[in-house]
Amino acid sequence: MSSVLEYSIGIDVSKATLEVASDPDGIRTTVPNTPAGLEQLVVLCQGVRCARIVLEATGGYERPAVAALLAARLPVILVNARQVRDFAKAIGRYAKTDAIDAAVLARYAAQVQPAVRELADQETAELGIVVQRRRQLLEMLQMERQRADLSPVRGVVRANLLAHIAWLEASLGETERALEALVTASPAWRAQAELLRSVPGVGPVLTLTLLADLPELGHLTRQQVAALVGVAPFNRDSGTLRGRRTVWGGRPAIRRVLYMATLVATKCNPRLRAFYERLCAAGKPKKVALVACMRKLLTILNAMMRHNAVWQSA
Repeated sequence: MSSVLEYSIGIDVSKATLEVASDPDGIRTTVPNTPAGLEQLVVLCQGVRCARIVLEATGGYERPAVAALLAARLPVILVNARQVRDFAKAIGRYAKTDAIDAAVLARYAAQVQPAVRELADQETAELGIVVQRRRQLLEMLQMERQRADLSPVRGVVRANLLAHIAWLEASLGETERALEALVTASPAWRAQAELLRSVPGVGPVLTLTLLADLPELGHLTRQQVAALVGVAPFNRDSGTLRGRRTVWGGRPAIRRVLYMATLVATKCNPRLRAFYERLCAAGKPKKVALVACMRKLLTILNAMMRHNAVWQSA
């Protein structure tokens, strides 16, 4: 009985095109990153037996391709670009072209076999875009306010800065109202938001960030979710050297918001405050204790989402 050949497919995404390659070899093609090209891509992937289809996150250009492949119920995986680049160097692929990158992605998929995880649906992806836009507006507003503080009291530059600040503040208000409307319109999101907000220290910003950027919350173990966000300590040992455990990688946008929420929680959440004080009393540096509290808060939220249970103060 002959086994059916399974292909691992790599897709290198650019603004204009999608470069497609497979491992084992057999597929080498380029399709436009347009609705018509996406239809060709889906037909191509449905025409073979796909074990996994791997793309890198490229800041947004990959979203239409991911949505089209998910709609066709194909096994799509978004991978970290740095991990793929390290893999390419490890196998001696130092050159970079679209065709080479697609082939490396296909080989990475075949040899590393990253797990197929459920990706965000279309509604969650749209919420993520609005949350990201709010984050961008906040960053621009902060920069413009700093420039205004350093600008002369009068003049065309200051007038321009003040006008831009007013426009950014108005846009930020519109974006936040849009986010509130999106969550209110969805019974599932509304229930999840109420559950998360029941924890002292968890505010609307962290709630929206988790809903949009961490759809895996409640579906992973505590170790997995901590590593995914980037608050799990990793060993730095070699031979007789024993280095400090450090956190790195993960999703920095979530980690920044989680950090601010944890600062509040260590003051208003009795359980986290006691945990933080116990670590400090044991001699842990305050930053180390705070990161441990971040991890604890995240694992609490993960367990609450898994069991659909609201916060219990006892």
